[in-house]
Amino acid sequence: MNYIIGKVTHIIFRNEISGYTVGVLKIKETDLSVTNTTLNFVGSFPQIKEKETHKFIGEYNNHTKYGKQFVVETTENILPTQKDELVEYLSSDIFPIGIKTAQKIVERFTSETIETIKNDPDALTQIKGISLAKAKKIHEKMLQYDATNQIALDLGKLGFTTTETFTIIKHYDTRALEKVNENIYEVGEKLELPFNTIDQIALQGLKIEATDPRRIQSTITHIISEMTFNTGDTYVSLEDLIKNLLLTIPTLNEDDIEYNLLYLEKKQKINIKEKEIQLKKFYEAEKNISSRVAHLINQKTKPQKNINTQINYLEIKNKITYDTSQKDAILGALNNNIIIITGGPGTGKTTIVKAIIYLLKELYKASNDEIALLAPTGRASKRLTESTNLPAQTIHRYLGWDKDTGHFEANINNPNKEKYIIVDESSMIDTILLSSLFDGTKKDAKYIFVGDHHQLPSVGEGQILRDLIASQTIKVVKLNCLYRQNEGSYIIDLADEIRNKNLNPHFTTIKDDYNFIECPSDYISGVITTVIQKALSKGFKKEDIQILAPMYKTICGIDNLNKQTQSIMNPPSPHKNEVTTGDITYREGDRILQLVNDSDKNIYNGDLGYIKTIHKTTKTTEITIDYDGNTITYTPKDYPNFTHGYAISIHKSQGGEFPIVIIPFSKSFKRMLYNKLVYTAVTRAKKTLILVGDKEAFIYGVNNNYGNRKTNLKEQLKSIKK
Repeated sequence: MNYIIGKVTHIIFRNEISGYTVGVLKIKETDLSVTNTTLNFVGSFPQIKEKETHKFIGEYNNHTKYGKQFVVETTENILPTQKDELVEYLSSDIFPIGIKTAQKIVERFTSETIETIKNDPDALTQIKGISLAKAKKIHEKMLQYDATNQIALDLGKLGFTTTETFTIIKHYDTRALEKVNENIYEVGEKLELPFNTIDQIALQGLKIEATDPRRIQSTITHIISEMTFNTGDTYVSLEDLIKNLLLTIPTLNEDDIEYNLLYLEKKQKINIKEKEIQLKKFYEAEKNISSRVAHLINQKTKPQKNINTQINYLEIKNKITYDTSQKDAILGALNNNIIIITGGPGTGKTTIVKAIIYLLKELYKASNDEIALLAPTGRASKRLTESTNLPAQTIHRYLGWDKDTGHFEANINNPNKEKYIIVDESSMIDTILLSSLFDGTKKDAKYIFVGDHHQLPSVGEGQILRDLIASQTIKVVKLNCLYRQNEGSYIIDLADEIRNKNLNPHFTTIKDDYNFIECPSDYISGVITTVIQKALSKGFKKEDIQILAPMYKTICGIDNLNKQTQSIMNPPSPHKNEVTTGDITYREGDRILQLVNDSDKNIYNGDLGYIKTIHKTTKTTEITIDYDGNTITYTPKDYPNFTHGYAISIHKSQGGEFPIVIIPFSKSFKRMLYNKLVYTAVTRAKKTLILVGDKEAFIYGVNNNYGNRKTNLKEQLKSIKK
């Protein structure tokens, strides 16, 4: 670590929510070998103002994106002593006085100015224009500012970064240090600070004993959280929990473990059921879902008499004929308070949704404002909008997710008013999200869940669609007739074979819409290059081709495939601007994948777009990305929010469809390959599917059942008494 003592001359950017600040400092003293008198600095600060002098501790960095800068880890405010510095300090926006009054104060009290304000504020009334009330306010501001700086300094000495320090002070204000000393683990959990950081500071900075109950309890909840996050389960076994707990705290005995588990249960942080341990939030969410489902299925519905007449009219109007399962789905959606409509690709789920919306309007006189069309992802919601010609949105946007507070605006005390809730791609909904959706909607609303339960489960914990179906408590309609693709298409047949783990022995045989190109792993990327080149030479558009892979690393992983594909689809040109950040070069015309949700800009994780312009100025480089007509401009601080989208993960592809899909299969992927993942990848292809690589890896993935999660929801639903 290095240090700089310097004066803040300019704040370029500051986020008051996170405390993240970019500024310029004038160097007074440093142990760095620098020739410049000024330097950019970055960090998160509880409070920082222009004209202040600080001692910054951190690292000098020549960043590939931002240039030379000082990355601050901790900071100490240095109060001014010189006359001009004192005037600047007192006339800053910290205090309720202007520059002329500040000058008068400094002239009167000279080097004793700060001490006078702190210890004898009444003396300030000697200055014309300063009342006793104003003097006390100046005094209070000085003490408050000093206290905050001292707390920040003390937290920094313990080992907290400036970002963590800001978070703690923002939440606890002047009680921050007190709360950390009282129970640092509780502070860490509440503010979602990294457990390992908290644990290290507790052991080394605060000298907490390894078997301190506060540490044991926090370690238990941390391990449960990590285990459920990694597996998607909503509970862990007692045996697995103890095994992992002893790896962290080997000296624990059975009595210690039992006592702290019971204590956590008493404090309502966990729920214990026999030898299953569950975080309270998942227990409450599953309980809430079961309760709402029970309410819905016990509410009587009044069947509409002329539904069949309207269905017949729709068939004539749209020149289609609904099969038996499709009619069952339509009738079920109108005659039940909650229903699941499930089916694979090409079974007409979208057709059914459109029919249901039409009949809700005709028979129930529902307005557009009374129907909520929802999906878990931005891409899926856009597809739903396109297919229905009605506005759809993500569940998070519908419920009003506040990323700063981590809560939804719509909740049990403030539910949304829509009467009919239609959710597409329901397999992607996790336990907490469904519970939140139920809380954020009217209790008498009707719910229609549409999806393919053979697809990947949610990224978050739980397997909602699978559990709801398996419980046999609500109406489920399975669509089984294929309509989307032409007769003789092998893609749907292959998907069916994968779903049933019954591969045709001749699955490597070339079909009109399918090809499996066998090759060693080292040749996969080269073969994919050849496939893309041939597709482009045959007149296919660049945007038609999408590579899906299960991993980012290795030679045939997403990262390398993106670099390679960029050189084919969008090679360098003197007519295209580009910018390099780290080991990634972005170029005008590049396909881009959004990585984070930003509801304010109507852009979501998984959205695909392309770089429209790259504009360089003397200060920064702006990248403008077009997401299907939604144009967003990013500055360097936003670059981590996106990446190349020529190759994307199979998880990110959910909710999307692509004319040509290319999927690599390598033995290096083996630990990531399982049935639902392979099925999901294959069903993303609309017209052409090309598999490249090792057929044994493919077969392994088809037959691997990994992905069935441990939850209590199904059992809770089964216990519902109608």
